[in-house]
Amino acid sequence: MEQSKTVTILGAGSGGVVAANTLRKLLPHSDRIIIIDKERDHLFAPSLLWVMIGDRKPERISKPIKNLERKGIEVIQGDVGRIDPSQRTVNVNGKTIVSDVLIIALGADYAPQNISGLSEAGLNAYSLQGATAIRDSLNHFKQGRIVILTAAPVYKCPAAPYEMAMLIEYHCRRLGVRDRVQIDIFAAEPGPMGTAGPEMSKQVRQMVESKGIVYHPSHQVTAVDPNGRTIKFSDGSATAFDLLIFVPPHQAPRVVKDAGLLSESGWISVDRHTLETKFKNVYAIGDVTSIPLKMGKSLPKAGVFAHGQAEVVAHNIARKWTGQGGPASFQGEGKCFIEIGDKRAGIGTGNFYAEPSPQVFVKRPSMKWHVGKVLFEKYWLWKWF
Repeated sequence: MEQSKTVTILGAGSGGVVAANTLRKLLPHSDRIIIIDKERDHLFAPSLLWVMIGDRKPERISKPIKNLERKGIEVIQGDVGRIDPSQRTVNVNGKTIVSDVLIIALGADYAPQNISGLSEAGLNAYSLQGATAIRDSLNHFKQGRIVILTAAPVYKCPAAPYEMAMLIEYHCRRLGVRDRVQIDIFAAEPGPMGTAGPEMSKQVRQMVESKGIVYHPSHQVTAVDPNGRTIKFSDGSATAFDLLIFVPPHQAPRVVKDAGLLSESGWISVDRHTLETKFKNVYAIGDVTSIPLKMGKSLPKAGVFAHGQAEVVAHNIARKWTGQGGPASFQGEGKCFIEIGDKRAGIGTGNFYAEPSPQVFVKRPSMKWHVGKVLFEKYWLWKWF
């Protein structure tokens, strides 16, 4: 009788959850699927935008990771203390787990502490705590200047800051204060969603500016003065704010760095089609990776790519172990909704591996696409949990 095998997945975000579910369906029940995460709940991060404007309660956008146990997936809640990729061992909660295959889906850590005064002065739009604080602040904001800041040019979900600005503009109109509120975006990048190509970038900027939101590209923050409510930039300029909402700098988790998995990019390098790392039977998917594109930028960090990569890795592991099915290859296809307020959304879809630059197209904002995102939120939390 063939000995059972073990796959250990580090991280229960989009990629980790899809990988665990897909492997459980494809592999014999005797094979172990283990998923490890420090959090108790899986958060559907795209809906943080709705939490910010009071259209979602936090409990509606999360599910206990333990629910995966009902599907035959082993769940361990705890911090990963050490990874040895050459031996495929992981230390968690004082125990060592040995695996036949290791999938690293630990995502990106937020590092607002890398910019002096940022955490003290503003609210982190990429955390649940920050989203609820933004909601409460907006409900009491009667007049003044709201600044949305991307603190570094590389961050996950490239559409989010622009969606955020448009949803806040919409919310201010609902509250009857729009004529007394100025909304500005100060972006570290030269244009919105630049990795999606120049046409996509142009269209998103037009959407934002059509709502009276002022866009300031290529502004790299160096420090924030919480007392003076001032942001300082690398070109010597500064700007004032009454409410600061920021996208924090991102960095790879320390445990990944300590394991010797990072490349010069500061992230894990992988084969762009199979997601294999330089270590045998060790894969990495999602935000913790860096995949260079022909245009000189990297594949965006987004849940849609983590999802697609997870399915490819799971199918190739199952094929290798069971001999069933054909080889799978990640081809850089992706899509994302773009919420613009007034219960309307657009959708961008295309091939990010296209050369010489990604071929991504935007469908005109409508209520249909907004409803599509609402249904996707419900589908995601139902399907995977």
